[in-house]
Amino acid sequence: MARIFSGIQPSGELHIGNYLGAVKNWTHLQETHPGAIYCVVDYHAITGAYDPAVLRARRWGMAKSLLAAGIDPAKASLFMQSDVPEHTELSWIFTTITPLGDLERQTQFKDKSSKMESIPAGLLMYPVLQSADILLYRADSVPVGEDQVQHLELARDTSRKFNAKFGVEYFPEPKPLLTPTRRIMGLDGNAKMSKSLGNTVGLLESDEEIWQKLRPAMTDPQRVRKSDPGRPEVCNIFQLHKAFSAEPTVEHVRQQCETAGWGCMDCKKVLHEGMVQELTPIRRRAEALDAEPQRVLDALASGAATARGLAQETMRQVREIVGLDGLSLPA
Repeated sequence: MARIFSGIQPSGELHIGNYLGAVKNWTHLQETHPGAIYCVVDYHAITGAYDPAVLRARRWGMAKSLLAAGIDPAKASLFMQSDVPEHTELSWIFTTITPLGDLERQTQFKDKSSKMESIPAGLLMYPVLQSADILLYRADSVPVGEDQVQHLELARDTSRKFNAKFGVEYFPEPKPLLTPTRRIMGLDGNAKMSKSLGNTVGLLESDEEIWQKLRPAMTDPQRVRKSDPGRPEVCNIFQLHKAFSAEPTVEHVRQQCETAGWGCMDCKKVLHEGMVQELTPIRRRAEALDAEPQRVLDALASGAATARGLAQETMRQVREIVGLDGLSLPA
C-alpha cells in the first residue's frame, strides 16, 4: 500500500480554506492508507520575519485544529517537523545535487522574491526542504492542491537525480493525489482564502461569527436583483455548497439559483446550516482539547516517535549510500 505524506504550515487555527483544500481529505486518507504521515512544517514557517511567541501559539493552534478536524493518532502520525532533525539533514544532502536554476524557476520563489529587497536564502531553498520532507519517509503518494504540484515535481526530480548519481533505486518518485475539492476563492471573490486577507471563516468560529462573514460574501456579480437568474458555476457560495451541503441540497440550490427562485441571501442561509452541521462537532472537539491539552502533546509525541524511527532508518541508509557512514581502520 502507498505511503502517504503531507505537511501544513503552522498558521494557527485552521480556516475552511485549508480544511477543504487539504485536511478534510487527510481524514479520509487515514482510513484508506493506515500509517499516513502528517506534519506541521514549522521549519518552513521561519523563512521570513516572524515573532517566536506568535510561532509557538500558531504551532499549538494548528496541532489542536488538526486533531479536532479528525486526524486520529491511532491511524496516522501527526508531529512537528522540528521534532525530527533528519528533515534538515536530508535537505542539506539534496541541496548538493539540486541545480540553482531549478530553484530560481519555482513560481512561488519568483512571486515572493520580486517583492523583496533582501531575499533570504531559505526562501530559495524552501522546495529542497519540501522534497526532503517527502522523501525522508520514502513516500510515494502526496495529497496536494494544484498550487503545490510544481514543488512535488521537484521532489520527483530530486529522487531521480539522487538515484542516478549514486547508482541506486532508493527513493521513489512520489505521485500527487490531487485534493478532490477544487480551489475555492475567498469570501471577497478576489483571492485565495487567507487569514491575512480576512476573506475566510475560521474552523472554530461560532455559528453567529460564521453568519456575519457569509452574509456580505461575494456571489455572482451579474446577479444584481433577486429576479435575475444566477450562474452557479461562477458563484463562490455555490462552490462552498458543494463542499458542505448534501448532494440533493446542492442540486436544489443550483435549480433555485438558475431560475431566480431564491435570492442570494436564501442561498447563504442554507449554506450556513450545512456549515454549522459540519463544523460544530469540530469546535466541540477543540473545546475538549483545550480542557485537556496534554492530549495534544501526547499525540504529537507519539507521532514524532514514529516519524523519527522511519527517518533515522532512511538516514542510516542514505549516509551509507553517499559515503557518510562510520569510518573503520584501514586494513
